[in-house]
Amino acid sequence: MENQKLNLPFNRKMRKAAVKVKDAAITNGKQNIIIIAALVVLALIFYALNPNFLNRFNVVSMTQSLAPYAILALGVTFVIATGGIDLSIGTVCIASAVISGFCYMKGMPLWLTIPMMIAIGGLFGLLNGFLVAKLKLPAFIATLGTMMLSRGLSALIVSVPNIFFPGGTWFNSTFSNLNGFPIGLVWVIGLMLLCMYLMYKNKVGRYILSIGSNEEATRLSGINTDKYKMLAYVFCGIGAGVAAIFWSASFTTVASATGNGMELDAIAGVYIGGTSTTGGSASIVGTIFGAIILVIIRQGLNLSLNKLPIKLNATFLTYAVTGVIVVGAVLLDIMKKKAASSAKKELSAVRYKRKANEKLAALNVEKDYALSAKDNEEAKKRVEEIDIEIATIKTDLKEKLPVLKAEDKRLAEEERKHKAEIKAAEKAEKAKIAANQKAEKENENKNK
Repeated sequence: MENQKLNLPFNRKMRKAAVKVKDAAITNGKQNIIIIAALVVLALIFYALNPNFLNRFNVVSMTQSLAPYAILALGVTFVIATGGIDLSIGTVCIASAVISGFCYMKGMPLWLTIPMMIAIGGLFGLLNGFLVAKLKLPAFIATLGTMMLSRGLSALIVSVPNIFFPGGTWFNSTFSNLNGFPIGLVWVIGLMLLCMYLMYKNKVGRYILSIGSNEEATRLSGINTDKYKMLAYVFCGIGAGVAAIFWSASFTTVASATGNGMELDAIAGVYIGGTSTTGGSASIVGTIFGAIILVIIRQGLNLSLNKLPIKLNATFLTYAVTGVIVVGAVLLDIMKKKAASSAKKELSAVRYKRKANEKLAALNVEKDYALSAKDNEEAKKRVEEIDIEIATIKTDLKEKLPVLKAEDKRLAEEERKHKAEIKAAEKAEKAKIAANQKAEKENENKNK
């Protein structure tokens, strides 16, 4: 049943969610600067270990491998923004490529594989959305099942272990390598801009972020949360289908019944990029930089470990380093939320008074130090300045504190009224459902 639009104002919780999105955008901007700095440092470290790291061949190779992972990460960002997860994107990506490639090997035109991959990915995304939004299955369980389904289905449909896409055709030059230029990078930038528009400038993205921030408040404001949850998973599935195009164009050989692990790289890139693990906040640009960092680590370790006296497995070390980075990113997200939560708990009047008292204490200490230098004219002048500052702070406290206290009281009252409105709305909705059930039962009895 479609959510009934309740006669409520655009309430404080929804306004808070909007403010949260705006604040998150500012925070994400700062995070992106940190990520870029980390990216540069990593590149310089690997260059120092092996100068071949930044040669043209290796850079092209990294950008070619970046495209599918970055696109997977862009898609799953929408799901994570709702507070969900999608573990199936890796196997769905490979299943889309394998099934479409199999049809190509059986005579289907190559150009038809492109919409086919996108359609397969979108259908799996729709299935995930239905399981999570409509059937209310936990996202972890639902997408784990879809991961197994997509892997098994592709193996059952395709009778050969490996699928071969053509090399040196328009397909490769369009989605992978155009005369030595990694054209996939251009596509990634274009898709990033599209995702930024959908996430920040379109109601779809705003509702998705609002669901991640407070799903119940979003639902009670008249928004069909199930619909937008499903859209998030469909976007994610389409992303997996698009990633399959770039994977097929870059590597030309696709093995059936594989893809496990790709989703972990994509999700790790999203977390490293600054998207909140609990939803309500997302960084599209950060996701791309997170994916770049993972590609740099993987390629850098592969090249650098050969130069070191200690023999280590590059693949396993990549997993270990990625794990540490992801855990660090998640811990940072938790610490930010705790800091924000504690700041919110403190009333504006209390906060203002505390900061004013801290300033007064610092000024009094400085004044005592200045008074100790009795014969110093500069110190005497500073004492006069401090006295003026202290008087100004005390005057401001006297004037502003009552205003802030009144505002705190007003906001508390508004919050109390809003909670009452939400409770009344929930009660009315339950009463309506009960009335409908009673009417249906009465109709059934009449028919009997």
